[in-house]
Amino acid sequence: MPPSNTAPTLPLPASGRPPSADAQARLLLLIDAFSETKASKGIEGRMKLAKLDFLLRYPDRFNKLMATRRPGTDTGEDPWLTGTIEQSMIRYRYGPWDPAYYSLLGALTGKGLIEPKHEDAIATYRTTPAGHQVARALADSESWRPVRDRAVLLRRHFDLTGTTLKDLIYQSFPDIVEADWGAQL
Repeated sequence: MPPSNTAPTLPLPASGRPPSADAQARLLLLIDAFSETKASKGIEGRMKLAKLDFLLRYPDRFNKLMATRRPGTDTGEDPWLTGTIEQSMIRYRYGPWDPAYYSLLGALTGKGLIEPKHEDAIATYRTTPAGHQVARALADSESWRPVRDRAVLLRRHFDLTGTTLKDLIYQSFPDIVEADWGAQL
């Protein structure tokens, strides 16, 4: 169905294509890992989401940070066996960012897989029961299991505030701080 003339147009990712099903699955698994218990609020804030997704998408950065923060921790299988990243993140105001987040989060919300809540100007993302079922089915597949395992490690070792994660990334990766805004990472 074509968009109506009155509906706002969301920006597309830098590639000009709508966000892929793989990108939606990756974010769903990440959000679900932080939504596992009833007491969990999910992922609080887009900055935190972006920093966690950065560590999920860039295994070399994740491994370096783990070696510094938790030496000797088994980081498991590399979730991106090909070594390629579907779409590079860019350097933005508070570090790594993907312009597709708005479209991705909108798609997951529209499908009823995540539930955003807005409190005190902070958006919190949590999976719905349907989203949790989809995430479990993905995690049971051989190709998505390493992504789920990595998301669980992120929850276990990096469930920090968005600002703390940003500062940790800036301290650990000065090349990100030095990159121009809009530069691909």
